Amino acid sequence: QAQLVESGGGLVQPGGSLRLSCLASGFIFSAYEMAYYRQAPGKDRELVAHINSVGNRKKYGDSAKGRFTISRDNAKKTVSLQMNSLKPEDTAVYYCRVPLLDYWGQGTQVTVSP
Repeated sequence: QAQLVESGGGLVQPGGSLRLSCLASGFIFSAYEMAYYRQAPGKDRELVAHINSVGNRKKYGDSAKGRFTISRDNAKKTVSLQMNSLKPEDTAVYYCRVPLLDYWGQGTQVTVSP
């Protein structure tokens, strides 16, 4: 049974950093592209970052460009999102996803507040 377990969310002050991780199991992790999405209260879920199966191609949503970095470790079956220079508008639940399989993690809350 496929499973995605996110961790690393929390409360951080504006300008701070957080690193999210997503541990995968139950499928061949190294064969699939991975992505992070987020959903803020009252807003649609949006793409934050996407990475190909080998980790050498990445793309970012406009809100993440220049501040967030997605990476993966296929040996550890983990995809990570390093978030720097966080802003209050980054407050959301962040989800890990396998786009081609439409698997979603349970989400982790990120709150950016003084």
